Amino acid sequence: MVIGVELPALGESVVEGTVSRWLVSVGDRVETDQPLVEVTTDKVDAEIPSPGAGVVVEILAAEGDVVPVGGALARIDPEASSASTPGSASPEAATSGPARAVASPSEIAGEEASPAGKAGATSQATPVARRLADERDLPIEAIEGSGSDGRVTKRDVLRHADAGSPPAPAPAPQPPAARKTPPARAGGAYTPVPGDRVIPMSPMRRIIAEHMVYSKHTSPHVGTVAEVDMSAIVALRTAHKVAFEEANGFGLTFLPFIVHAVVRALKEFPALNASVLEGAIVEKKHVNLGLAVETEKGLVVPVVRDADRFSLAGLAAEIDDLARRARNKKLSADDLQGGTFTVSNPGRQGNLYGFAIINQPQVGIVRMGEMIKRPVVRTISGEDAIVIRPMMHVALSYDHRAVDGSPANGFLYRIRELLERADCDL
Repeated sequence: MVIGVELPALGESVVEGTVSRWLVSVGDRVETDQPLVEVTTDKVDAEIPSPGAGVVVEILAAEGDVVPVGGALARIDPEASSASTPGSASPEAATSGPARAVASPSEIAGEEASPAGKAGATSQATPVARRLADERDLPIEAIEGSGSDGRVTKRDVLRHADAGSPPAPAPAPQPPAARKTPPARAGGAYTPVPGDRVIPMSPMRRIIAEHMVYSKHTSPHVGTVAEVDMSAIVALRTAHKVAFEEANGFGLTFLPFIVHAVVRALKEFPALNASVLEGAIVEKKHVNLGLAVETEKGLVVPVVRDADRFSLAGLAAEIDDLARRARNKKLSADDLQGGTFTVSNPGRQGNLYGFAIINQPQVGIVRMGEMIKRPVVRTISGEDAIVIRPMMHVALSYDHRAVDGSPANGFLYRIRELLERADCDL
């Protein structure tokens, strides 16, 4: 029996992925769990493994195609020989002209397919393309498809919309139950001039951009910032960092201290560990903390699950493992799902402070600023004195639909209090 390869769910709120590179060709023999194809989403570049052993007999999505979650990618025949079969197509053939013989998902399901590239084949449009066309009141039958076997893709809908007048910005990717786009506004497009460097967005950069726009459209962002004296944390880390590294095999950074304080504060202020549903606010049982990690291809947010059950040393170990696997492209889809709150660490050159965009469907995100030594006023032996202290600004962005100013400020104040007291055990 032929095995179908489908695009799995690759992260919370992810509804589609872009096929970036095929790692096999039609006729290749593959083993169970062997990587078949690289797919890009707004959260990660993922390798999709083979669900079984056999021969790749069909490739159903060309490189560059946008495939919805659950969409067909390839077919594998466990009983076929490893020679290419008549009518099959390689990844290269899937992007070439009329000779290609790549089947579409609708053909797999037994639907009648229309000629490649012909407008008017609504059965040949991806679900994402149909939904986007409906939102923009565009007749899907008037859009020429460029996907495999003439399917109309999201890119085709956007291209068709841009060809009209006035041009409208593309709506952001949204969860299926909450897909409402504000009215389009005309104007403002820049025309490159000689000497400009035009850099096409990578699939991941484009999807990240759309996700950020969606978040700003969805959540009324409010920001508040606290200045934290990190003297006690610096002293605690200095006293234990050598022994910690010898015992654990990796260095002790400041990030686990921040995360530990955030997790404790979330337990005391559950309104920040929540999501907004239609007509309701859900306060989450589990504290699953997302950590924004910069990689060479963009930002990913792996998740420490049940972060409140870890000691500071345990959090440090989890953070080190996730960051290392993120940089080495070893994160799985499960590592990126289920976050309930996020901490963003821009690194040593993070500047004074900044307000991060909320990672939907969460209601808050904390961003660390750069820690620098500054003169501050302290009371010593009853007298005011100017002293040098390592200071850090910690900024909170929160969703005003779910969180009012009082609990948001109380939450951030509690983080500051825990850090300035170094209220943690190694």
